[in-house]
Amino acid sequence: MVPSLLMPRADVDMTKWAVIACDQYTAEKAYWQRTKDLVGDSPSTLHLIYPEVYLPEKRDTEYINGIKEKMAEYDANSVFDTLSPGFVLVDRKTPSAASRKGLILALDLELYSFEKGSQSLIRPTEATIEERLPARIAVRENATLESPHILVLLDDPEFTVIEPLFKHTHDMKKLYDFDLMENSGHLTGYHVSGKEDVEGIVAALRKLGDKTRFQEKYQAKDSDGPILFAVGDGNHSLATAKRCWEAVKKSGASMDHPARHALVELNNVHDKGLDFHPIHRLVEHLDPAVAVTDMQKFLEGQGSTVTFEEGAKLAKSSPEAGCHKFEFVSKQKSGVFKIEKPNMVLDVATLDSWLNGYLINTLGDKKKEKLDYVHEQYTIEGKSSADDTTMGFLLPTIDKNDLLKTVVQEGILPRKSFSMGHAPEKRFYCECRRIQ
Repeated sequence: MVPSLLMPRADVDMTKWAVIACDQYTAEKAYWQRTKDLVGDSPSTLHLIYPEVYLPEKRDTEYINGIKEKMAEYDANSVFDTLSPGFVLVDRKTPSAASRKGLILALDLELYSFEKGSQSLIRPTEATIEERLPARIAVRENATLESPHILVLLDDPEFTVIEPLFKHTHDMKKLYDFDLMENSGHLTGYHVSGKEDVEGIVAALRKLGDKTRFQEKYQAKDSDGPILFAVGDGNHSLATAKRCWEAVKKSGASMDHPARHALVELNNVHDKGLDFHPIHRLVEHLDPAVAVTDMQKFLEGQGSTVTFEEGAKLAKSSPEAGCHKFEFVSKQKSGVFKIEKPNMVLDVATLDSWLNGYLINTLGDKKKEKLDYVHEQYTIEGKSSADDTTMGFLLPTIDKNDLLKTVVQEGILPRKSFSMGHAPEKRFYCECRRIQ
């Protein structure tokens, strides 16, 4: 959908207005305290979200009521200007990339499903964890506005949708151009409202979503439905929007109710400014030697050949055909496991095919407490080398160019298979839209 967006009026300080996605820095209260101190009482999306760092404090009612009240206050004080229907062309500078290009639009939740085996046009790349949804649903179902931190991927190697628009930004209204807080880069946005531009985007998207093209590109089966939009970041937020729309629809709302759509930012997976990073595994309170022996038996029982090179480090070079590798780290023993003839497409899937079952059998209900998904290698190395009952697995980066092909051929990836950038590179809330 071509949305009618809300932007803060011209006198609002945009550096204070835009804050990072609510699910970032969840172990760093100091980050969010600095954000509070910077924002103060100024208009800010900080007052419209529930930072997940505070979820363990069980202050849901306080936060949810506060968000609803602040949205009403911003309406009463005319904080927003309403734009004519249009997209927003985004140019984001991050700490590691000079430019990451995006396009803000609204996706139809009727064409999205996060159910296992989904063949919907819009679908996740990773598994959705249902228990992560209730707190988010409680926020959205009471909200009159939405602001996106969801990043959705297009597989557009010919650069036909987003990139051509940058050739004539001089003809577009510049909506914002400002530095992001906490040294997170810079954000520039242009209003894409011209008929020719909008029609060009729609035509390019239709071509990318053509079923014949889809089947040829991904070697898909006749029964496979095309995937055009792959949710890269913010999958649980989009799943939340879906659940809320289902409830609104069930209550008797018309099909043109604003809750039917959700704002997202589209990124081309082939954009040079879009970096993928691995997410590693850290496990505590078990015997690492017993665990890796069990892993070797499990994988060999699947028909794979498993070898271990003690003291080796995981190379950053191109992956080796026909095998998977990941680095094992513990206080007593470290090195690289090589799995030849793996049954899965991705290294992380091979590891998780053993790890999840082993932890359930070994730790039972305490699995969630003892397994952590870690972005930084130094955290894995530091914690694993300091304790006899801790181990870590360092994983390689997945090939982003084959991401959608992998989803089509193997289904959604294991939870926490990859991260689109480090924390300061994540999307900042900026644009808003009415959903009630």
